[in-house]
Amino acid sequence: MRTLLVWCPDWPVLAVDIVEGIPASGRVAVVHANRVIACSEAARAEGVRRGLRKREAQSRCPRLTVVEHDPDRDARAFEPVVAAVEEMAVGVEVIRPGSCALAARGPARYFGGEERAAEQIVERIAEACAVESQAGVADGVFAAGLAARAGQIVPPGGTPEFLAGQPVETLDRPQLTDLLRRLGVRTLGDFAALPAADVLSRFGFDASLAHRLAAGRDHRGLAVRRPPPDLDVAETYDEPLDRVDVAAFAARSLAERLHATLAGHGLACTRVAIEAVTADGQELHRVWRHDGLLTAVAIADRVRWQLDGWISGRRDRPVSGIMRLRLIPEGVLAHAGLQPGLWGETGEERERAHRALNRVQGILGPEAVLTAVLGGGRSPGDQVRFAPWGDERTPARPAPPPWPGRLPAPAPAAVLPAPLPISVYDATGAPVSVSARLEVSAPPARIVIGSTRRARTVEVTGWSGPWPVEERWWAMEEASRRARFQIGLPHGWAMLLSLSGGVWVIEAVYD
Repeated sequence: MRTLLVWCPDWPVLAVDIVEGIPASGRVAVVHANRVIACSEAARAEGVRRGLRKREAQSRCPRLTVVEHDPDRDARAFEPVVAAVEEMAVGVEVIRPGSCALAARGPARYFGGEERAAEQIVERIAEACAVESQAGVADGVFAAGLAARAGQIVPPGGTPEFLAGQPVETLDRPQLTDLLRRLGVRTLGDFAALPAADVLSRFGFDASLAHRLAAGRDHRGLAVRRPPPDLDVAETYDEPLDRVDVAAFAARSLAERLHATLAGHGLACTRVAIEAVTADGQELHRVWRHDGLLTAVAIADRVRWQLDGWISGRRDRPVSGIMRLRLIPEGVLAHAGLQPGLWGETGEERERAHRALNRVQGILGPEAVLTAVLGGGRSPGDQVRFAPWGDERTPARPAPPPWPGRLPAPAPAAVLPAPLPISVYDATGAPVSVSARLEVSAPPARIVIGSTRRARTVEVTGWSGPWPVEERWWAMEEASRRARFQIGLPHGWAMLLSLSGGVWVIEAVYD
């Protein structure tokens, strides 16, 4: 489908200007997780770029104004832009704050061509919101987004050729693009040339969606069907929603209901329409779309952003509170991987389970019920910590760092609470050792588990390693250096061993 996409460059910076009054013409950078995610033109002129660490950006531009990223601020500031586009055409779908799309056919027929329609919409945004924007037209949302960044109208049928020369980084999937680069796949054309079945089996479902995008085929056309009427969820409120915090609570509850309804039918959606009716009868409507599958949290975020934009917006703000809210799933996909949660399919069942666990804690103490929290680390035991039920699920170590030396997949089936000392011998019966240069004295032939009286000897069927792990080398008292091995055992078993200070231990077991 021919799609017209409107893109506002550096939107997080513009949102800071609109909401907080920090001029976007100055040296401004928006950071998240200590890295720059957007910067102004003046900051780029002094060497600031996306992805830089905060300290490096400040060293390049000493007078840089650094602002923390706020998705709510971005969405709230973007609402007037969407309203301005809706004055020119109907059916606007918000992709993310700073970008929205609509079918190009209607505006093109009304204004006398796609190029003329794009010009009119860009001019209207500039007049109504004093915001610079660019528009692009292509076959599909993904290609239209790239065309908008180039200010280009891709002719009908020319989308595959237009995408072929684009770098794979435009897919905005860092892990996939890094792997593709290492495999020699550098452009979308190279990626699209790979067999679709091989991409799905080798890289997974999300990469298969990216492969369709690279070939110029919008993945939303895959298994899409019209949702039955009973998938819609709605709520009528006794008191009008006229405060952002109250609206946010209502958004979360309704989003969880929608996601549970979809999951119960083995479905997921890529777009959600938000409809609201105010106390004086005013009807509000907006569609949000997402490149992947919308989770309960993602739906709740978008509903909360939209309600915040309607309630706190500076333009077209409703004169009364919201009395009725309705969510309509669109772009529904049959997703066989979705299953009911551990506590059942309904919110009532989950609430009953939560009350039971809280009751156990009240009798036996908070530490009686624990949940695992996955975080960062190089060893399996470092990546998981147990938090009392109901406490904040904060990982012991942040997950985003690359963690050089981290154990590769697949993960072990069981991690021992405390490493178990063992002995490792070669074929002659001599203990196996590893030199400072990581040279193994001899191939491991058998291991001995347990004390002298109850020792158990197991033959080694295969082995790999050593892989060095050296942590906190800058702190002598906390420094740790060890070498890890994976060994195969009879009947398909395997173990993760490590050697440190001449002592062998079992860290984890594979089955």
